[in-house]
Amino acid sequence: MPTPIPPLPSDADLRSLVHFSTEDGLIWLSSQRMLLIHLASLSALRWEMMETMGAAHTRRLLMRAGYAAGERDAQLARRIRPDASLFDMFAVGPQLHGLEGAVRATPEVFEIDEAAGRLHCVVRWDHSWEAEVHMREWGPQEAPACWMLLGYASGYTSAFFRRPALFKEVQCTACGHAHCLIEGRFVHEWPDGELLARDYAPDSMLARMDELQSQVEALRTGLQPSDDQGPLLGHSRAFLGAVDLLRKAAPTQVTVLLTGETGVGKERFARALHTMSQRADKPFVAVNCAALPAELIESELFGAEKGAYTGAGAARMGRFERAHGGTLMLDELGEMPLPAQAKLLRVLQSGEVERLGGTQVRKVDVRVIAATNVDLEKAVEEGRFRRDLLYRLNVYPIRIPALRERADDIGLLAMHLLHKYSALHGKPIGGLSDRALVALRGHSWPGNVRELENLLERGLILTPPGELIDVGALFPQWRDAGHSSIDAQGYLAQDPGAGGGSGAACSLYDAMQSQGLSLEALEASLLQEAVRRAGGNLAAAARTLDMTRPQLSYRLSRIRERGKE
Repeated sequence: MPTPIPPLPSDADLRSLVHFSTEDGLIWLSSQRMLLIHLASLSALRWEMMETMGAAHTRRLLMRAGYAAGERDAQLARRIRPDASLFDMFAVGPQLHGLEGAVRATPEVFEIDEAAGRLHCVVRWDHSWEAEVHMREWGPQEAPACWMLLGYASGYTSAFFRRPALFKEVQCTACGHAHCLIEGRFVHEWPDGELLARDYAPDSMLARMDELQSQVEALRTGLQPSDDQGPLLGHSRAFLGAVDLLRKAAPTQVTVLLTGETGVGKERFARALHTMSQRADKPFVAVNCAALPAELIESELFGAEKGAYTGAGAARMGRFERAHGGTLMLDELGEMPLPAQAKLLRVLQSGEVERLGGTQVRKVDVRVIAATNVDLEKAVEEGRFRRDLLYRLNVYPIRIPALRERADDIGLLAMHLLHKYSALHGKPIGGLSDRALVALRGHSWPGNVRELENLLERGLILTPPGELIDVGALFPQWRDAGHSSIDAQGYLAQDPGAGGGSGAACSLYDAMQSQGLSLEALEASLLQEAVRRAGGNLAAAARTLDMTRPQLSYRLSRIRERGKE
């Protein structure tokens, strides 16, 4: 006889996770973005799929969609109720299913022996949206019709127990029953488990579409500029504009000037340009001009003969000679000292280098790519950069856009970097939560792609294996915008901080209303109280109000004048 199960726990903790944001029009379930969507639109979509693909393909596609939703909700369960009983933790799924408006789910049997690999779960469904819309369009059915709901139950249970589990719908209101009923077990416990699992395998038609999509992506990647770290990733208009300029310059010998903020990836662009050029099989040499002491930069670039300076015990080649036949990248060019700029200009004009302390002239065949985050025009005006060198370098400028100008690329870049760091640290990760993606897109990115790399690597390290990286792991100081949540009766309850205000501001406003104070009277009371508490010291009172003494004195004089009127 089945073991009696306890009643469902309170869902107050789940309701507190539902936020209707008043500032940006988003709906959140914890870190997952949700939609409040018309049932009629889902019904229309289901009808179109049935007419286009047929019942069998539609059923399997909706089951897989539900499976994905269940997996997402399962990631919340153990985190929301970490100290609760196993049943109360598992009940998060049925309760969320109801809170999301899909169905009222009531567990009737819940027997689990994880060590032995045994599960028996029976859940009653009332008010299934799928049975309702299916009956409306196609009338009474011979087979159950709650396909997406069934997929949700299987996906949720599989992710919750971290082993494959599948449910069957053993009765359905679409078939004339009073309510729907599902039964679930681990896959290996079902005699037909392998057959059931096929419902979640890609359809042949969809698999072919996925294969074609992969081929398109492979071709697209092959056309993208790349370096030894892989293709440059992005599809935003600003990024594609820079890539197009890079591609046009690649087959030529033109000197390229890469500009952009720190961290936008200037060296990666330079390496990609070298890889696409006819010099790809020759050396690529990069030198950071800002990292070299002024007294050594000339010997580093042009080489030095033995005895050219103290410590030069042997002749050595400079970077120009090492890059012969290939590409030389001069990074942070705006930091190069003026004497070295003069010699660089001569090398660019003549194609010849003369080592420090030497007299022999050596021919070099080098393509120069310069990069800087400095405004060179301004540097010229300030006397820090040679105008003639700027004209020589600024033949083909390419501005690499800042990451904040590439908001559409952030998700693509983030997932690429997560795969990279997941492999590097040997730590599987579930990806990024919806809230984390929104926060990434809304960040100003002063450090650009380099900052994105750092944030994601830290987020991966802080997040438990296999879970989604949430916004708190990326931005520890991040706070929710104003929002409304759900009360016990199912109505929106305004958060005290909603609308951009705070609890203190709300209390202050209520006090003003109750005492009949005007804004001027409130200001007068506040300023006078600050002066009183500072013992009449205006400077000290001003500091507590984050004002200057003259500002406070002026406001007090205005208050006195109003009192004489």
